[in-house]
Amino acid sequence: MATTVTPVTDRKPGYRDLLRTPGAWTFLLPGFLARQPFAMLTLGIVLLVEDTTGSFGTAGTVSAVTGVSMALFAPRSGRLADRFGQRAVLVPGVLLHAAAVGVLAALALSRAPLWALLLAAVPAGASVPQVGPMVRARWAHLLRGGPDSPGGSGPPGGTGRPDGARLLSTAAAFESVTDELTFVIGPVLATALCTGVHPAAGLAAEAALTVVGGLVFAAQRRTAPPAHRRARGADGAPHASALSVPGVRVLIVAFLGIGSVFGGMQVSLAAFTDSIGQPGLNGVLYGIFAAGNMLAGLVFGALTWRSAPQRRLLAAYALLTLTTAPLWAVDAVPLLAVLGLLAGMGIAPSLITGFTLVERLVPAGVRTEAFTWMAGAVAMGQAGAASAAGQLTDGFGASSGFTVPLAATALALVTVAALRGWLKPRDGRAADGRTGGGQEPRTG
Repeated sequence: MATTVTPVTDRKPGYRDLLRTPGAWTFLLPGFLARQPFAMLTLGIVLLVEDTTGSFGTAGTVSAVTGVSMALFAPRSGRLADRFGQRAVLVPGVLLHAAAVGVLAALALSRAPLWALLLAAVPAGASVPQVGPMVRARWAHLLRGGPDSPGGSGPPGGTGRPDGARLLSTAAAFESVTDELTFVIGPVLATALCTGVHPAAGLAAEAALTVVGGLVFAAQRRTAPPAHRRARGADGAPHASALSVPGVRVLIVAFLGIGSVFGGMQVSLAAFTDSIGQPGLNGVLYGIFAAGNMLAGLVFGALTWRSAPQRRLLAAYALLTLTTAPLWAVDAVPLLAVLGLLAGMGIAPSLITGFTLVERLVPAGVRTEAFTWMAGAVAMGQAGAASAAGQLTDGFGASSGFTVPLAATALALVTVAALRGWLKPRDGRAADGRTGGGQEPRTG
């Protein structure tokens, strides 16, 4: 079960090699801009609704409905992007999302009843642009290519690189780091705008960034994967949904647990800083938590691992569960910052390994859909945890919400351990993404 690093002579292509991929920067920069809203939406809702209602429970419930709506609709959005192309889905989606967020903010400011806020939260969540999964699909397309299988070697429509297979885990790490950088910047920005400018300013900025970043990203058509109107496998049969792959279902459970950490931390940190009379610290503490995730992702992605990815996922998830355990017992800001940093560092290895497994388990024709299932699972876990943490906070105090991430990750860890056999890639690729050169180690 030991995890070892390969010798220096067997060098893994690094971030510099990845960023030299032709066309990468044309979608990375607008993609980063377009992903900022994802880190601002639920927190912006929590801060606005709590300000207008005075209840973290109500705020968490509205935020949860947004997250659940996103989780339910995201895979459909990904499937449409696989079939008709990313631009066809993204352009109308960003405009609809901005309008839906505007309606939700207006209702909150007018102190509309809870049922109206919940109703407005549905389209706000359903229309969240799935830019992160689309970026991951572009990496897979550029690095590996091939229209029908994870191991495909090239076009039609794919470019591929000689070292593309080895760079896929590096790309997964890079995307995890990018996601977490948004969760360093986004919560701080949303908190500063909501507490320093206007309670609705965070959502206003979220809507504006969605439109600008989303439209610029959609305009980068050269790097987009081709549409698979009738994607077929090697036997000529149409590809089923990514959800039909057993390993994808196991990973959804794992990502639900990861989402619970995000949602539980968001609500619980907001409640804790409010309870000590320093609400402005919320963004700082959450930024420290996200920074831990980002730093761990940078280190984890720079190493070459010889152990099987399903083994790494188990080890990383056990670490994540362990780091969430003491949060509920802390009542001092400095110690909470340290523990939040450690909890953040437990997330990145699980996310990176999970996304690496997704790319290996599904065919090219359903990649975007598979990635949106993962993003949707994170959002669903985040939503459920936000609601549960909000209710616990209202009923039992500010620190009680921190028990939600611990319980959810522990349950997910048991599930992943029991069903780890479903996570074995079926094409025999080595654990570090190489093709050939030995069989991947087996899980006991």
